[in-house]
Amino acid sequence: MARLDVTETFQNILFPGHMHTQDSLNYATNFKFQDTDTVIVSYPKSGTTWMQEIITLVLSKGDPTIAQTQPNWARAPWLEQYYCPKVLEASKGPRVITTHLPYHLLAPALQDSKAKVIYVSRNPKDVVVSYYHFHKMANFLPDPGSFSEFLSAFLKGTVHYGSWFDHVKGWASHVNFLYITYEEMWQDLHGSLEKVSRYLMCSLTEDELTSAQKYCSFNSMKENAMVNYTLIPQEIMDHSKGKFMRKGKIGDWKNIFAEEQSDHFDAVYSSQMADASLQFKWECHEHVLQPRITVNTPASHSLRDI
Repeated sequence: MARLDVTETFQNILFPGHMHTQDSLNYATNFKFQDTDTVIVSYPKSGTTWMQEIITLVLSKGDPTIAQTQPNWARAPWLEQYYCPKVLEASKGPRVITTHLPYHLLAPALQDSKAKVIYVSRNPKDVVVSYYHFHKMANFLPDPGSFSEFLSAFLKGTVHYGSWFDHVKGWASHVNFLYITYEEMWQDLHGSLEKVSRYLMCSLTEDELTSAQKYCSFNSMKENAMVNYTLIPQEIMDHSKGKFMRKGKIGDWKNIFAEEQSDHFDAVYSSQMADASLQFKWECHEHVLQPRITVNTPASHSLRDI
């Protein structure tokens, strides 16, 4: 299924037609979640692959066999992509499902489910830089143009998968989830593994945690063909134009943003996130971005482990 030049529009959001169809998107929004499901949710380029690897290693008690022998899209398929039903039909045991869909599209399906949702977020300035570079190598995404042009589209929410702001705010309204940031995983991978294992009620010994940490490090994943996307043919993902596992750092946005672009981004961010129930303040200390998260939640919310 190539469809590299096809764009699907679903509920006013653009999706790459290479992996998405109207049928697959309808399948996702009407999906029957099971209470034993674990759902990884993120906006693109926010740490999705990392969380897939973390969950794989937590559930396998630090044993890297599955992580190194099964592609991540086979062990944690994207719900909205056309191949998902066949993967889930063949799966055994508790299912791990990945999605980039905004909350309002999955809310009806999740309403009566006890599925565990893990939401991964990342500093949006780093997201837009990573997303821009990904567009350059992914032949199923449109030409991003200049960074300035892509940044403008990102801030307007007209890029594929829609608005980052709407995505983050929408999922913050979901009351039963584990929230974790890319920055948190980068700064304290061991603690993040413990956090995920607690949420999934899958306790690990210290040796198992150490093993899991080793195999879900950026350097390990970068060399693992099951997660670095080198299995994808060149005509679909042009590896000569960049690497899927590019840098694995935080704060890389400072290497590409001009000062006026950063100021404009901050102004849009402040406006867009003013009404967010989950608010983020990204601070820079000694050249390392660290998220300081403040939570303003209605009484009915019970945001976990924040």
